[in-house]
Amino acid sequence: MSRFGDESPSSGPNQARYGSVYEPLKSINLLRQDGETLWDKLDKYYSAIKSTVLNYQSPTTGLFPIKTFAECNEAKVRDNLYCAASSWALALAYRRIDDDKGRTHELEHCAIKCMRGILYCYMRQADKVEQFKKDPSPSKCLHSVFNIHTGDEVLTYDIYCHLQIDSLSLFLLYLVEMISSGLQIIYNTDEVAFIQNLVFCVERAYRVPDFGMWERGSKYNNGSTELHSSSVGLAKAALEAINGFNLFGNQGCSWSVIFVDIDAHNRNRQTLCSLLPRESRSHNTDAALLPCISYPAFAVDDDALYNQTLDKIVRKLKGKYGFKRFLRDGYRTAREDKNRLFYKPAEIKLFDGIECEFPLFYIFMIIDGVFRGNSEQVKEYQILLEPVLFQSYEGHAVVPKYYYVPADFVEAEQKNHGSQKRFSSNSGRDGKLFLWGQSLYIIAKLLVDGLISPRDIDPVRRYVPPEDQRNVSMRYSNQGPLENDVVIHVALIAESQRLQVFLNTYGIQTQTPQQVEPIQIWPQQELVKAYRHLAVNQKLELSGRPERPVGCIGTSKIYRILGKTVVCYPIVFDLSDFYMSQDVMLLIDDIKNALQFIKQYWKMHGRPLFLVLIREDNIRGSRFNPVLDMLASFKQGNVGGVKVHVDRLQTLISGAVVEQLDFLRVHESEELPQFKSFEELELPKHSKVKRQTSTPNASDLEQQPEININDWKQTPTFEILQKLDDCSCLASQALLANLLLKREGPDFYTKEGTVMDLLERIYRRAGTRKLWSVVRLAASLLGKLVDSLAPSITNVLVQGKQVTLGVFSHEEEVICNPLSPGVIKDIIYSKCNPYCEREAVVQQELVIHIGWIISNSPELFSGMLKIRVGWIIHAMKHELKIRAGDMPAQDLYQLSPSEIKQLLLDVLQPQHQGRCWLNRRQIDGSLNRTPLGFYDRLWQILERTPNGIMVAGTHLPQQPTLSDMTMYEMNFSLLVEDMLKNIVQPEYRQIIVELLMVVSIVLERNPELEFQDKVDLDKLVKEAFNDFQRDRIKLEGMEKTDEMTAFYNTPPLGKRGTSSYLAKSVMVALLEGEVKPSNDDPCTVS
Repeated sequence: MSRFGDESPSSGPNQARYGSVYEPLKSINLLRQDGETLWDKLDKYYSAIKSTVLNYQSPTTGLFPIKTFAECNEAKVRDNLYCAASSWALALAYRRIDDDKGRTHELEHCAIKCMRGILYCYMRQADKVEQFKKDPSPSKCLHSVFNIHTGDEVLTYDIYCHLQIDSLSLFLLYLVEMISSGLQIIYNTDEVAFIQNLVFCVERAYRVPDFGMWERGSKYNNGSTELHSSSVGLAKAALEAINGFNLFGNQGCSWSVIFVDIDAHNRNRQTLCSLLPRESRSHNTDAALLPCISYPAFAVDDDALYNQTLDKIVRKLKGKYGFKRFLRDGYRTAREDKNRLFYKPAEIKLFDGIECEFPLFYIFMIIDGVFRGNSEQVKEYQILLEPVLFQSYEGHAVVPKYYYVPADFVEAEQKNHGSQKRFSSNSGRDGKLFLWGQSLYIIAKLLVDGLISPRDIDPVRRYVPPEDQRNVSMRYSNQGPLENDVVIHVALIAESQRLQVFLNTYGIQTQTPQQVEPIQIWPQQELVKAYRHLAVNQKLELSGRPERPVGCIGTSKIYRILGKTVVCYPIVFDLSDFYMSQDVMLLIDDIKNALQFIKQYWKMHGRPLFLVLIREDNIRGSRFNPVLDMLASFKQGNVGGVKVHVDRLQTLISGAVVEQLDFLRVHESEELPQFKSFEELELPKHSKVKRQTSTPNASDLEQQPEININDWKQTPTFEILQKLDDCSCLASQALLANLLLKREGPDFYTKEGTVMDLLERIYRRAGTRKLWSVVRLAASLLGKLVDSLAPSITNVLVQGKQVTLGVFSHEEEVICNPLSPGVIKDIIYSKCNPYCEREAVVQQELVIHIGWIISNSPELFSGMLKIRVGWIIHAMKHELKIRAGDMPAQDLYQLSPSEIKQLLLDVLQPQHQGRCWLNRRQIDGSLNRTPLGFYDRLWQILERTPNGIMVAGTHLPQQPTLSDMTMYEMNFSLLVEDMLKNIVQPEYRQIIVELLMVVSIVLERNPELEFQDKVDLDKLVKEAFNDFQRDRIKLEGMEKTDEMTAFYNTPPLGKRGTSSYLAKSVMVALLEGEVKPSNDDPCTVS
């Protein structure tokens, strides 16, 4: 077996067979250090790539087949991209020779032909791109497999998993790399528009579960999708590479430049960091991460995270013949049923220890070693690769696709992993080739032999050595891990001239919209409207950029649009229909959070520009002092630890980042798009700002209704209408309007219009008077929906957690994948309104706050796998009871939105030691918090419990659980949470969690014991409580009771602690079964 770097040169017939179309004579004799000329060395590679890769390229489409034997007419996009990359890499090597006899041209155009072949196949599916932008589902995505000769779609959605974000992203990445090296791949504006639309699809990779690199989605291969780190990472890399890139290369102009939503890119960056080192919910690790964290994507900027991820891959997946794709991968094993597309439940246990090993990943590790200058790693994997390669008839190295354990050896291999010999697949011997492996091998050998450098095949510098910073100059922007102590430039804009005069009396210098002219100030919705024109193409029926809001990084740039200079104020200053915007304290908090976010994630050269928009309504009544304090901190140059510099807008523009939206240039015959800038309030100059029109927070008494609604449920409608006219209490009006709404419907007429019109007026008036309970009831009856609900839930999901919506102690809806705002709204209102109308909008508030907190302080949610919003509200209500002591507790629904947020933060903080155990258990139980290592310990319990575990009527069986899952995967943890979800008392749930920890410790210390019967946790707690009662009756003279409050209030440790009673009940249950004999048992006499 040999690698082709050591082969003898081909001669005679072989040279005629594999020579260039120009068939040159060897006329170049540049000697290298080893005595071999550069021409001779490259000639071997040329012969090898022609024989093992390019011979199989379709002469029509330029595509490569999946298999090189039989009648294979299928071409996969991913495999084709690596084939194109190998041809391009060798072409780069030939560029070092002046007289290359046409080989550079030939090899470059083989790569171009393949890339354009993929583009041709994609463009024939422009309708699917348009559908996917609106609904990114597996049945509306671009196909990943095509007919090699015609480019037609093959394999329908029901028999193949086409949704592979990594494949599409890899196409965009290689497109940029190749064009950067001088290749011309994109020819006209139709193609530019299409590529831009592909970027729109990739931008939202952070919220699109797909089937991943192995086309199987979940590890269980049951047709379900998951959010994959490898897909998100490839998307992040592609977006960084293509942002501001000119698809026509050096010959391009403004309309061939690609735009990327920098906030969407940043969400991909955050999501990737949250997911790693895990590949997905079911994949604890996966070899698919190698091309993500290393060549070609280099998607991870954090060296520590890279090392952690790589270490996990190598530790768990490396074998003697290559890397496993992932644990319990059944692909091409002797036990896989090849007649079925999907697996049966628990089937993956059959593949444990016999997963196929792929030499391909040794090659990835060699390339990674070259890029990182790690010669030891290169040598290690060269030594490992050498014995697993074969040789073709022509003497070229052949990379087998995989090595498998034959059926006869399976049992022995599963008993002793790594003990049996493996055999190579058909692809990789007998003239049958695995083209992805062959292509990557050629790239690796070119790098190892020094014929190309890492910089050659990475011209956009995806990989940057640790000592350097990424500094890739793009036309409009620059992304990368630039560590700088950013100073945010701030311009203060007053809504009116009289507001400016008023603020000036307090030493706050502002500008009005008229004073910053000709610069225009836009709300971000107008920028969204401008972007709507990007990449519109009538021929391909592409509509351009979807209407997605522009985040605070996007609004920190300056825009040149149709000859105008435009700045946008951040989304936090948008006038929202949802009542949270009426709480100025929340607005101030949002401003501080936005500044912190920009400071953390601003990676571009130039200063971010943050517009602070001050409206007259912001300073009315009690709102004035907090706003004045915030403006004073801006003036002092530090807001919440963020350095700011306040100046006139015209002065700040010179240091800002400018984005030119040249795509808005239209033909003279077409009508110019119309945009509406933020306009100054036209008010009499002599008038003064009124500050006393708003009251402080209303008292509890003002928020209470004057009527008892139960007295009115049987009252005739005309009497309700009469009472509405006579009643001035907004709380009573809201209750009566609710009664009318349910009885007569939304279109029923009152004196103030329809019932919905009446509710809208109540909503506005209550908001002005800060009657938050009334506001929330009216908002819920009106079906209000807060902005950014869907992104907030996505923020939670990408942290590896689930969200449940619904009222405490009632049915909940579990959200495990990103959903649209409309679907989330339906879930919230259907689950909450039947029990408590105000809960529907409070849950929306909490989702927004939780989404922000978990992104910035994920440690506050440690031990919480399911974020049960209804249970968190219950914890907050309980916190209010604790604070009230013997007094009546505050009504949660009467608190302002900012007070709700602060209460949530207080509840999430680790519990204070001074609290009684009952309160601590109630809060922790409501939060569903578990101790470190809890789920791993439960796996170990299940291994010693043949009949499974039972609690609150839910059974967790030992099988197929242990067969279907592995110890560390997230799906097992979620299954445990499903077992616990039917427990209705938070404090009881916490006792169950403590009991399971006790069981784990007892089993750990007594390896000879195991449960013979089903473990009934409720029964064990009951027995522990009975023992507790007996001791209290005996020692303290207490009366017997079924009330468990005293038990919940007892510390777990110490004399007569709950743990001692729980441990006793566990030991009794264990000793009822058999004790396994042990050879070293000290109790054995003979």
